[in-house]
Amino acid sequence: MEQAAAPAAPHDPAETRLTVTSPEQMRELGRRLAKLLRAGDLVMLTGELGAGKTTLTRGLGEGMGVRGAVTSPTFVIARVHPSLGDGPPLVHVDAYRLSGGLDEMEDLDLDVSLPDSVIVVEWGEGKVEELTEDRLQVVIHRAVGDTTDEVRHVTVTGLGGRWADAALETLAA
Repeated sequence: MEQAAAPAAPHDPAETRLTVTSPEQMRELGRRLAKLLRAGDLVMLTGELGAGKTTLTRGLGEGMGVRGAVTSPTFVIARVHPSLGDGPPLVHVDAYRLSGGLDEMEDLDLDVSLPDSVIVVEWGEGKVEELTEDRLQVVIHRAVGDTTDEVRHVTVTGLGGRWADAALETLAA
């Protein structure tokens, strides 16, 4: 993976840009990202269908050492993967089929789960930002249309004080 951005100024959101060229690299990015996460973190994943959001989350689960195979929760909306060790559980949410904002997601009790869990929300933009101002936004861009191109351009942005000194540039290692 290649890093394409300089470190942000202290007053700016922390951000790093990466190029990922295979599903295995996307999983590895998730494993590296897991090392930066702790209970109370909200990760929002944005990208086209097939961009690699679930693949990244699968790597997060591996890196966090959680129980169960991480698969897309599209039809169940949310899955909880308890930790196999002393780490936090991973709550994996797919908000694709939810049209409303946080009100529609209240039944998931994400606000109750957040302090003790790492919550990853696919398609969460415009739906879960109110949970916390400290969040990690991961945007995955891929070529669209009739293509077999595996290249993904990933932008990881840390918002809020939690991510001010998070060393996101280590994700490119």
